[in-house]
This record gives sequence, C-alpha cells and structure tokens, in this order.
Amino acid sequence: MPLMPGSEPYQHEGGQVGVLLCHGFTGTPQSLRPWGRHLAAAGLTVSLPRQPGHGTTWQEMNRTRWEDWFAELERAFESLRSRCTEVFVMGLSLGGCMALRLAEVHGPSVRGVVVVNPSIVNDAPILKLAPVLKFVLSSVEGVANDIKKEGVTELAYTRTPVRAAATLPKLWSLVQSELDRVTQPVLVYHSPEDHVVKPASVKLLKEVLGDNLTVRECLDSYHVATLDNDAPQIFEGSLDFIRTHASVPLHRD
Repeated sequence: MPLMPGSEPYQHEGGQVGVLLCHGFTGTPQSLRPWGRHLAAAGLTVSLPRQPGHGTTWQEMNRTRWEDWFAELERAFESLRSRCTEVFVMGLSLGGCMALRLAEVHGPSVRGVVVVNPSIVNDAPILKLAPVLKFVLSSVEGVANDIKKEGVTELAYTRTPVRAAATLPKLWSLVQSELDRVTQPVLVYHSPEDHVVKPASVKLLKEVLGDNLTVRECLDSYHVATLDNDAPQIFEGSLDFIRTHASVPLHRD
C-alpha cells in the first residue's frame, strides 16, 4: 500500500539517550517530525515509527487495531533499548496513551514520559458508540487537523475508521486500570482549548500520578500542539525534561 507523502517514519542515531515518539490516532509521523528533529539536533537517538494502518488509507486502518499499533511501538522501544543506555517515551493524543502504556509495561526501562494532549478517557460520544456503529458504518467524520496556527496542516485521515476506533475503549480501560504502575516522572502539555480531547484525561492523570506529574498549559494551541504556536515550548521543555532526568550526557560519544 503506497504511503501518503510525508508520512514516512523518522530515525536519527545520536548518543546514549534515546527517545521514542508516538503519533496519534489516524495521524502520521508528520505531526511529530519537527519535535523529533529538535531532539535529534541536541544529540539524542530518536525513533518515530509509522504505526500500522496509518499514512495509507482509512480503509486499510480499519483492518488494524490498537494491539497492532502498540506492537509496532514496542518493537521500536526494544530496538532503542538495545542501542541506548536510557530511553524516554513521548506522544501526542492517543500516542500519549501509548507512551503511558509503555511506561506501565516496561517500568524502569522507561526513564520518563512526555505527553501532549493525551487521550486516556473515552470522552467522545461517537467513540462510545463505535462498537455498535462498526456494524453499520465503515467511517465517520475525521478528528484531525485541530490547529490554531494559520497555514499549518496535519497529515492525517479526513475520515475516522469506525472498526479501528471500536478497539480503543479496551485500550483506555487497560491504561486507566494500571496507571498506578507509572512511577516515572511525567510531563504533560495540555491545551485548554482542545476540540478533540476533553480535560477528563489530564484530570485523571492528576488524580492518579500526583507528585510524579507536571502539567504545563499550551495557551495558544489547539489539539495538535506539536504543529501549533506552542510547539517551540514543547520541544525545548521536553529537552529540558530529559536533561533533568537523564543520568548520561545527551551528546554523541
């Protein structure tokens, strides 16, 4: 299946500190590539994989489920862990949920977590109906491109594949049930004006993670803040987070 131009994965070999970046549901690596390049320029080893079913067609995505996307991220994580002394995981939207799941599963092997407008709560009415809708509808209106900055476009599907979306409640429930296993430091970037993910996800993180959690607001961005006005704040803030919590230098050996 041909890829949408610009949806290719991104890799950079740097020093002994690695970062795994996880893009969002129906999105592509394009939404995080500037972030990845910023981290790479600081000497980090960066992996930004394309998750199965993304960056091609929504019809193909309907043949995948959350376990497929997470398996690809786990492969990338294990590859980073084999090459790096420490690994941080970061993600946007549902990619933030995946990053938290990696922290739950892999414990101390994940040094720290940075998430941007994470989606860990089933707060969209249409998604609550997805397990039933999948039998009568193959797709609904897309959720992509919620960006305040003029002239910027997210490379993502304009339709939401319902069969794929119907697998999300299981992921959300799983991540919520094991959030107390996340003992690593977590940095959250949250847009108060987000037209895709409601505040319930960040509220839950505050309740469960407590002192391990730092929340910073993106006051001039919508959901896809990594491509929006507050992107420089996110990029540099995540780099400072790594510098604070990494025990090895970021530069190349």
